[in-house]
Amino acid sequence: MTRLLTLLALVAALLLPQRIAADPADIAAASRSVVRVVLISRTSDGVRIIGHGSGIVVAPDLVLTNAHVVAKLAEDPSMRAGIVPAQGRSGYFSKVVAYSPRNDLALLRLAEQGSLTPATLFTGPVTDGEDVYAVGYPGNVDQAQGLNPADLMSPTAPVKTRGAVSAGRSTKGFDTILHTAPIGSGNSGGPLLDGCGRVIGANSFGTVSDTSADSEFYFAISMREITRFLLDAKISPHTTGEPCRSLADLDSAERERIAGARAQSDAEQRAEADKRAAALQSATRTAEVEIITARENHLALAGLGLLLALASAGAAFVAHSQGRPRERKLATVAAALLLVLAPVAWFTRPSITQIDSRAQEIVAAAMASAAPAPSAAPTAPASDETALTCVFNPARSRVTVSATADVPLSWRGDGCVNGRTQYGLGADGWSKMLAPGSEDTVTIASFDSSARTYRQDRYLLDLDTMGKVRAERAKFPAPACGGGEGAARQLGDAQGAVRALLPPQPNERLVFDCHPAP
Repeated sequence: MTRLLTLLALVAALLLPQRIAADPADIAAASRSVVRVVLISRTSDGVRIIGHGSGIVVAPDLVLTNAHVVAKLAEDPSMRAGIVPAQGRSGYFSKVVAYSPRNDLALLRLAEQGSLTPATLFTGPVTDGEDVYAVGYPGNVDQAQGLNPADLMSPTAPVKTRGAVSAGRSTKGFDTILHTAPIGSGNSGGPLLDGCGRVIGANSFGTVSDTSADSEFYFAISMREITRFLLDAKISPHTTGEPCRSLADLDSAERERIAGARAQSDAEQRAEADKRAAALQSATRTAEVEIITARENHLALAGLGLLLALASAGAAFVAHSQGRPRERKLATVAAALLLVLAPVAWFTRPSITQIDSRAQEIVAAAMASAAPAPSAAPTAPASDETALTCVFNPARSRVTVSATADVPLSWRGDGCVNGRTQYGLGADGWSKMLAPGSEDTVTIASFDSSARTYRQDRYLLDLDTMGKVRAERAKFPAPACGGGEGAARQLGDAQGAVRALLPPQPNERLVFDCHPAP
């Protein structure tokens, strides 16, 4: 009975739809775009915090939050709104640039010079039961930690909670997502994330219960409301509609693709071997006929030569007896030549052992005539560039936040890209580590010249890790194009050492198939 129950449980597990487990690194990366929104009032006693909520960075200088978080600003002109990021400097003052109490949304712009990390908004469908994550600054956690007002003005990592979507229910006033990821006072305006760390809504409020036995549910303003609000404010946030895939699933699919390609190659080789074996068998029969016919012809010539030699000798004897010296001489010469040619025909007959070699010659000639003509374009030397257009391959990629536009790429055999960027050469081929100062992202770009595949592994990192990577990366400036294989290998070794600072897996993997540019 126990075995039967175990078997039924396994079958049920296989039949039930499998959820994609979120990568904690994706949620952590998305948390860089969550800020605390603080309302500050100046009194005779100094600065006083009136209240706070959470916000979502939608542009380097813009933060989306709930309208009710900043509603008190309209009551007191001396009150100001502060933006405190999760990392970096202490904070920025801001001003309200768009306000919509109908769907509880507001937009704040930094009032001073600064740059925040924008989030990515997911515009695809939100499915019932999928895992979601609420990120923000609940006040009860601040109280439990004993944080004082000064602490609220300092960068602090946001709190993350997990739940699931309970689709099919929305508020009457505006479109919302019902979910079970716990939020508290202070989470208002913070993001609701999918398993890949993309924003699918802005948390707004929860259910109110008079009894402790009731289940708690929470509402997030849907992406339909958010995109319409931002569009009215003439804001174009970074969005994506790519489905959420795990790297484990992607790696498994890649292994299956490689195994399938190898199996197809093996099958093609077996088919080619079978074809060659059949061709060789047919050619052997043809070669047998040719060799045996040639042997018979040589034997016939040798026999005929002997007969003619005897006839010529007889003619010479008759001419001699009849006193015809000229005819005797001609007959004697003919007999001598025939006596020489007959053994030559005998000894030059083909050997039976030549059947195999002749069969191989027939097969080789047949395959040479059937082979496709070689490409007219010769292999480019290392000094020549090949202009390519690299097109995004969604089946082999995992995208969370990045754009997937086509990539123009000019490749040279010595690892020079676009005539100015030298790639490093390592055990895994040609690659280049990029750590620009304009974003907290490390990209390892690689190119497989044989498969013409361009790939980007992107790591979305915190400020401390980015600082360490940039410091190490600065120790080995990339050589100029044309520095030679030695310089390329030195760059590859140095990049390999810096990779030790990166997480085991990237947040994103973008694969592009490259073709000659038109």
